[in-house]
Amino acid sequence: MSAPQIVVHRDKELMAQAAAARLITKIVDAQAARGSASVVLTGGRNGNGLLAALAAAPARDAVDWSRLDLWWGDERFLPEGDPERNVTQAREALLDAVPLDPARVHPMPAAGTAYGNDADAAAEAYAAELAAAARPEDHGPVPCFDVLLLGVGPDTHVASLFPELPGVRETERTVIGVHGAPKPPPTRVSLTLPAIRAAREVWLLAAGEDKAAAVGMALSGAGEIQAPAAGAYGSRRTLWLLDAGAAAGLPRELYPPASP
Repeated sequence: MSAPQIVVHRDKELMAQAAAARLITKIVDAQAARGSASVVLTGGRNGNGLLAALAAAPARDAVDWSRLDLWWGDERFLPEGDPERNVTQAREALLDAVPLDPARVHPMPAAGTAYGNDADAAAEAYAAELAAAARPEDHGPVPCFDVLLLGVGPDTHVASLFPELPGVRETERTVIGVHGAPKPPPTRVSLTLPAIRAAREVWLLAAGEDKAAAVGMALSGAGEIQAPAAGAYGSRRTLWLLDAGAAAGLPRELYPPASP
């Protein structure tokens, strides 16, 4: 478990641009060290804002996109191509504009495919895909992702792990079907906290005053059952990237003194 590091930016635009620059550097460094890199994407306004900023960054061409594996932390269990699916939004924001290897892009299964309306079967299939990609040196059922991105919801949810619901209590499975989510759509597929914690680095993104209470709660010692974001951390680094609005609820002792 890594102690959280907190960076506060002036506004959400600067936060997205800075996060994109950090991600480019991390990918390039991982590719230089190991030949390839792996990133877990998140949806929502902050995840998509980061991808749009990355698409607009001149330094994006420093990345060897053909040697990048992309996974997702969660997905709305909707038909392929639905505009509400995270992968659809990611393609529009960035993925269709860069030369990725299609075999290294790993979206979560859609509804109406081979899994019909069975989100649990879709989750099992994604868990099997992750397990097949894990190397012996990963020492577990999922790869040791270089960076795993998470948006933080106003209720402290991350991925599709919501406070007090069964998914946040899962300790064995790496991917689960989520039923009865409190925000639409109610049926989803999500990584669990054990899978999230396999990442070398976990970056949590939050912008806007509507996220301030959630950020403050997650970083003030709340338990992960009540505040799932509190249970999301990387094996080497846990980075909270905030704008001033989202940081407004931080206890004074946690507010970083020299954030840009």
